[in-house]
Amino acid sequence: MSANSPAIDTSPCYSSDGTQIVFNSDRGGTQQLYIMPSGGGGERRVSYGDGRYATPVWSPRGDYIAFTKIMGGSFGVGIMRPDGSGERLLANGFLVEGPTWAPNGRVLAFFRQNPNSGGRAGGVSLSAIDITGRFERPLATPGDASDPAWSPLIPQ
Repeated sequence: MSANSPAIDTSPCYSSDGTQIVFNSDRGGTQQLYIMPSGGGGERRVSYGDGRYATPVWSPRGDYIAFTKIMGGSFGVGIMRPDGSGERLLANGFLVEGPTWAPNGRVLAFFRQNPNSGGRAGGVSLSAIDITGRFERPLATPGDASDPAWSPLIPQ
């Protein structure tokens, strides 16, 4: 993330060990994910798929990066390894975005909007999905909800 670049760099997230930062940037012409040392410089692109990438978040274990992917009017939540390999979409649909990691690093929470809600109550809800992408479940909230966050694990 250089002050000398005309690119728009957003959504920085530190790795769990604090040595690296993942962020999205349009410096290559389209919004993609990049990683750099936390001390600055040495940016390297890690996403090369079609569409645009946004809201990257590093897993607590440091083994995955979750992201929102926008492609052809559809949104998805996916994961990839920090070197860009193993990209997989876990959930997709109309405005599916905002992933956040559970403290165990194996479950993501995110929000989705019902395309038929027209902005009415009941149109935005939270879901959780494991990293296999097989077990999505709704998270109960008293009303519309977005931008989920986890409490840290507290040793007993």
